[in-house]
Amino acid sequence: MTNNVRPIVTPDDLRGIKLRTPRGVWRVKLFQTFGANPAPMPLSEVFVALQTGVIDGQENPFAQIWASRLQEVQQYLSLTRHVYTPAFVAVGTARWNRLPEDLRDDITRIARETQTFVYETAARLDRELLGRLEESGLEVNTPDYDAFRAASRPVYEEFGRAVEDGADLIAAATALRPGDGG
Repeated sequence: MTNNVRPIVTPDDLRGIKLRTPRGVWRVKLFQTFGANPAPMPLSEVFVALQTGVIDGQENPFAQIWASRLQEVQQYLSLTRHVYTPAFVAVGTARWNRLPEDLRDDITRIARETQTFVYETAARLDRELLGRLEESGLEVNTPDYDAFRAASRPVYEEFGRAVEDGADLIAAATALRPGDGG
């Protein structure tokens, strides 16, 4: 996430910051829990909103920050890792079942074979973009991930109660978290 107020090290550092978020109800709740003032708006409006001070910051992957030139109107980049958005191959069940079995097998095999390449390429592109963002003058910091996880618990618990199978989804997602504190 980027902002013009201060580096974000703990959730408390978000208190009072007007932060652009997507319109998703759970993302808004998460940042409200951290003490930020979420301001859902389309990405196309973010640059001008930052430039004019309507908002203090935003949260997006490096690719969106760079492509939208947000580094030109922001001072701090905090590597919060608060969202992981995977990319995956998807197809409707009815369409999938209409494909010949040998074609389904080939698609599944090729998807699995390219998975490592996709992960490695995404990691390389993130490293390159982070370097460009640092070179642009953004002050980069690494937050206290444990503090963010702890502060997120109330939102996870609410999601688990409010969404059908939500508790199971949270358990499955957190089980996938890498052991490096990610």
